Amino acid sequence: MAEYPNSFDKQALLACARGELFGPGNAQLPEPPMLMMDRITEISGDGGLHGKGHVVAEFDIHPDLWFFACHFPGNPIMPGCLGLDGLWQLTGFNLGWRGWQGRGYALGVGEVKLTGMVRPDRKLLRYYVDFTKAIETRRLTMGVADGRVEADGEVIYLVKDMKVALSAS
Repeated sequence: MAEYPNSFDKQALLACARGELFGPGNAQLPEPPMLMMDRITEISGDGGLHGKGHVVAEFDIHPDLWFFACHFPGNPIMPGCLGLDGLWQLTGFNLGWRGWQGRGYALGVGEVKLTGMVRPDRKLLRYYVDFTKAIETRRLTMGVADGRVEADGEVIYLVKDMKVALSAS
């Protein structure tokens, strides 16, 4: 496993988005406004609910975030797909953090349950990713994880079997 910190501030996440953290051609976060977290507070390759790795991250909610103005004008909510994308982003970040090579991409998700909404009055989203599998072979580099998103401590998204892979191409 590579030697990276166990937490990352916004500047480190932006360095990852620029391709500076894990090196050219490797796992990379999107730049704002698609970067769906402000900091990673915990990351491991052997922790979490299944002992196969985890990530915990936070996203500060502000009423002026770009999606509130356009995702239902007059009834602003954060699109659920952005919360799912945040979980995928963190799953791929964990693979790069492990020192595994290749560019990340989402392969799919088994199940998504949305039980709440993110409105402009919310203050903090917390993402939890718990790996069920982390595979690195000559032919395949992939993480499979479950996730949840909490808004101000309330569980609002539950996700099973997210799949993210790394590829040299």
